[in-house]
Amino acid sequence: MNAQPIIEIRNLGKFYDGFEALSNVNLSIAPGERIVICGPSGSGKSTLIRCINRLEEHSTGDLFVDGIELSEDTKDIRAVRQEVGMVFQQFNLFPHLTVLENLTIGPIRVRKVAKAEAEARARKYLERVHIPEQADKYPAQLSGGQQQRVAIARSLCMEPRIMLFDEPTSALDPEMINEVLDVMVELAGTGMTMVVVTHEMGFARKVADRMVFMERGEIVEIAPPDVFFTAPKSDRCRAFLDQILEH
Repeated sequence: MNAQPIIEIRNLGKFYDGFEALSNVNLSIAPGERIVICGPSGSGKSTLIRCINRLEEHSTGDLFVDGIELSEDTKDIRAVRQEVGMVFQQFNLFPHLTVLENLTIGPIRVRKVAKAEAEARARKYLERVHIPEQADKYPAQLSGGQQQRVAIARSLCMEPRIMLFDEPTSALDPEMINEVLDVMVELAGTGMTMVVVTHEMGFARKVADRMVFMERGEIVEIAPPDVFFTAPKSDRCRAFLDQILEH
């Protein structure tokens, strides 16, 4: 790829009390690229994407996001977080605020956006995730799928250049998973850079530019979906796919 990477990860390592959660991870992601990270539980997937916005501090190696090196400098960390939206397994909405208030608090407080503009932006993104009618409700009044769509809209309200998704459907009931995945498929069509940790392989086939398979804190295989799903190179990847595609 000719474009300057928007995310550059070099020889990244992460240790917890002697346990090696990430080992020598290397990955370059181009602007607008959609990456799906998969692998067995405990393989380091979530740790890796949490390092990208410094929710986790890497132990060794180098990490650049949109040209900024993530280091001890809190100013740089703040700058990166303004450009990186993140959607978690749990929705992390403020229960005492309405949906509209959940969406406007970040732009008003962090981006210093005027209230009227923040509300207009919030309503625009609630339209995008197909729940404009829920603006005045509280999170407890919504289904899990609706709450996760609010969480996606909340991240979009900060107008980030990169979106990270950490198993965004794993806490949802099965009938609610597709409504969230459909929104993510639409978002992928807008050209935003996306890094998604998920076991939803149908979504991955449809959206990913490249699949990244991790095991034991290492990247084992990187390939386009058509190659990844039909002709994986490693036995470890093949065994994982055999297991997950049976279900």
